Amino acid sequence: MKGKIRIFLLFLAFSSACVGANNPRNNRDETLTIFAAASLSEAFTEIAKEFEASNPGTEVAINFAGSQQLAQQISHGASTDIFGSADSQQMENVIISGQVEAGTDQPFIHNQLAVVLPGDNPADILKFNDLAMPGVKLIMADAAVPVGRYSQEMLDLAGKQPGYGPQFKANVLENVVSYEENVRAVLTKIILGEADAGIVYLSDFIGAREDNIKMVSIPEEVNVTASYYIARLKDSPNKDRGMDFLELVLSPRGQDILKHHGFNHRGEHE
Repeated sequence: MKGKIRIFLLFLAFSSACVGANNPRNNRDETLTIFAAASLSEAFTEIAKEFEASNPGTEVAINFAGSQQLAQQISHGASTDIFGSADSQQMENVIISGQVEAGTDQPFIHNQLAVVLPGDNPADILKFNDLAMPGVKLIMADAAVPVGRYSQEMLDLAGKQPGYGPQFKANVLENVVSYEENVRAVLTKIILGEADAGIVYLSDFIGAREDNIKMVSIPEEVNVTASYYIARLKDSPNKDRGMDFLELVLSPRGQDILKHHGFNHRGEHE
């Protein structure tokens, strides 16, 4: 009798193994981890969906945050496969930490800045110069954040151009009521009507223009081009899949997705 029970139990174990092997849920056995700038949220989410569709065994998990926060996490040992930064400076910080091999990072897309306003435009802002009007409540990203640094550079440029004057930057900064940790925090507060204006990326406005917000264009002579960089991490747990994802981002299809979400190749408004 004991022999028959042993045979029966072996049969159950074999049957369970076969069921497990044929279960499609078990085929999703690989996770690709991406750290990406908050401004890439919609574009990279769409690219990730296409990547998963082309690689049935791989799930893409993306951590979106300010590039400076992500760079710090990576430098302190956070495990990830790909890092997409909104500037070269934060990528350089990761290179210095030894997590990315120098020369393997590359620019992959560009962006520009825009001024966003609540739909009812309470401060009656009509042009970029109006950011310096007394009493305007302005929200910017902190200077440690790429978009915050780009914003400071833009104000420096404006101060050197006719029509603005050397006090323009100081007057604008006097109106800042909040400095945020990433560009999406700036955008969210404007959508909620917590300030009169915010400085974000053009792609952020394009992605959120249905949320009852308006945009004031920044003149070309003072606007800056934000260059985004991407790299595979040296200790990537999934080197081959990581390279596949990187290649999709750089491919014509990946670039089309990014452009659809408001990014462009050379900073032109397309």
